[in-house]
Amino acid sequence: MASPSLVRTPETIHRILFQDCDMLGHLNNARYLDYFLNAREEHTIQHYALNLGELARESGAGWVITKHHIAYLRPANHAELVRIRTQLIHFDNSNLVVEMQMLSEDGLRLKSVLWSEMAFVRVPQGTRTEHSDALMDMLEKLDVEEVSYDPDGFDERVHRLRKQLKRERAEHED
Repeated sequence: MASPSLVRTPETIHRILFQDCDMLGHLNNARYLDYFLNAREEHTIQHYALNLGELARESGAGWVITKHHIAYLRPANHAELVRIRTQLIHFDNSNLVVEMQMLSEDGLRLKSVLWSEMAFVRVPQGTRTEHSDALMDMLEKLDVEEVSYDPDGFDERVHRLRKQLKRERAEHED
């Protein structure tokens, strides 16, 4: 199910497309979710050999999003290259939380942060079910424990990320 060396925080570069922008040339707020979720899907396939559609067909269960927390911090502009990082920051027997960050191409300016809370459900019933032992083992390996997850701590997490990147920019300029 998972590759031997798991990348806990994969990242990819994406170009902001014209069709996804508003009349100011900024990525439309609703389209951020598409960029984030498409990047996460790419990351799960590339780094974990986990195709979410196949998982649902084979196991009869999959993750559904129950809640998003999103902060829009800087515009992502038409034709700009952005770096998207994704990481698992919390899980239990039937839930998980994935944090996704959109940054400038150099990774030094935070544009947006998303927490997606998901429940593992049986398909097609839509009833909550527990992760298999194999999934729990993989989630344990992927969990980024350095990020202390608090369901009410999204704004504090955004604040800490911004401070961290400000320090990294200062070091980069020296």
